[in-house]
Formats: sequence, structure tokens, C-alpha cells
Amino acid sequence: MIWGASKAALLGILAGIGVAVAIVAFAPWADAKAMYESPYGYERTWNAALRFLRVDNGWKVTEKDDANGYLLFEYQSLENTKPTAGSLELVRGRDADGPVSVVVQLPRMPHYHEQVMLDTLASKMRREYGDPPDRSRLPPPPGADASVE
Repeated sequence: MIWGASKAALLGILAGIGVAVAIVAFAPWADAKAMYESPYGYERTWNAALRFLRVDNGWKVTEKDDANGYLLFEYQSLENTKPTAGSLELVRGRDADGPVSVVVQLPRMPHYHEQVMLDTLASKMRREYGDPPDRSRLPPPPGADASVE
């Protein structure tokens, strides 16, 4: 009878460990990044992001690559006196002037820091560039057949 109870306890412990591992592996905070879809196009978004990091916040940009669309920087929050590494990536859409995905990663900070950065960048772009362009009012791309419905 004692062996049966210890088997049940062992199986319970193993099941508990399995559930804990599954929760950690699939938790939403395990994917430490935040994303914003910028309607302002690549060039405007790149310029605003660079000014946001260097001028507005005074963070040191350690590496930048305009062609591949990434900025590495030293993030420093008001809560933490020691800077931590961060990255900001711009992913181009299909159209040259179309929407651009902006991805911020601060691996050593809580997720809300990334979201606050993106919200502040979006607000900055609205202030500096005005309302986003209305994509439905733009002319069709060259080579598009207007007679096809």
C-alpha cells in the first residue's frame, strides 16, 4: 500500500512540473517584444524613430543600419539607473510608402516599457507629420488595371 501512495505522489509531482513548464513556455510575456504598425512609410518612421531615441530620450545608439532597418541602443528608464540593451526594428511592407511594422525589444525590462515606447513614438509621429495618409484615397500603383473589379 505504501508503494502505491508514493507512486501516486511521484506522478502528481511530475504532472505538476509538466504543467509549470508548459505555462512558462507558452506565457505571453515569454515573447518579449512589442509591435506597432506605422502608416507613415519607411523613411518618415526611420527618421522619427532615430530622433526619438537620440534626441528626445538621450539614449546612446550603439548601432544603426538604415538599409536593413534596425537600431540598437542603450535604454535607461527612470526606475533603473543602469542602462540595458534594446533594439528597434523596422519591417518594410509591400509598398514603398506603405505601412511599416516597428518592433521594439527590451529583453531585460517588463513588457510595458516596450509598449510605452511605441505609444510615445506613435504620438510623436502624429504630432510631427499630422494624421496618417488615407490609403484608400491614394491612386492605384503603376501597372494596375483599373478596369478589373
